Amino acid sequence: MLSVRDAVVSLGGTEILHGADLEALPGRLVAVVGPNGAGKSTLVRAAAGIQKMDSGTVRWNGTEVAALRGRKLAKLRAFVPQRARVPEGVRVHEAVAIGRAPHLGPLSRPTRADHDAVDRAMLRAGVTAFADRRLTTLSGGELQRVQVAVALAQEAPALLADEPTSALDLGATSTMARLLRGLANDGLTVVLVVHDLALAAAVADDVVVMSHGRTVAAGPPDDVLTESLLADVWQVEASLSGGAGRTALHVDWLGLTTKTKESA
Repeated sequence: MLSVRDAVVSLGGTEILHGADLEALPGRLVAVVGPNGAGKSTLVRAAAGIQKMDSGTVRWNGTEVAALRGRKLAKLRAFVPQRARVPEGVRVHEAVAIGRAPHLGPLSRPTRADHDAVDRAMLRAGVTAFADRRLTTLSGGELQRVQVAVALAQEAPALLADEPTSALDLGATSTMARLLRGLANDGLTVVLVVHDLALAAAVADDVVVMSHGRTVAAGPPDDVLTESLLADVWQVEASLSGGAGRTALHVDWLGLTTKTKESA
């Protein structure tokens, strides 16, 4: 579905990506993880066709992203930004209806099929109950689910989300995790940027680890998120445990393990 190869991106004269890779298949959830400044968001924005690359390739179903501008690209992938603008006075159902824009011609009005698609998107994202509320009255978790509903209204086969659980509490994060995992189970290609490694290991089929603008590891969470990799990339003594949707990250927050080793 999606293939990114040797992506190089410079912003403000600084090279952010130095040859990053990403692959995502239908029906699989890919979590992009890494330290702050590793290039995670830039990689996903490049994959979405939003961020221009200096070199490298992005292909959707084998077609270069440069050939998929506008509606063609919007019908292939939906993108959920990290911090979406929240306009005054706009209600939830009005915002979700924006997701139908790629399917509407100039000056055309929404059809019954468009209205049905909006209703399905709101139901799937769990926002139907507050469809008439203004966006500015929503909690962080509610607003994030609305952003996912906007993306689902596009009815694209792939969804890319940039830190959809950022600043959410435990309950809202769990709700978002179940939603995204459910979308992948339904056959969508799902790619998300996430900081929480325990969450990534619990919900993802594959994990892509970024460090200093490069992809340093990719594969199933159990194979990739090893103690040695956590130490190399995050500079911390840590390990993951659990599986099947229930994981825990055990971190030596105070460096006690290192101190014990040094004194031994």
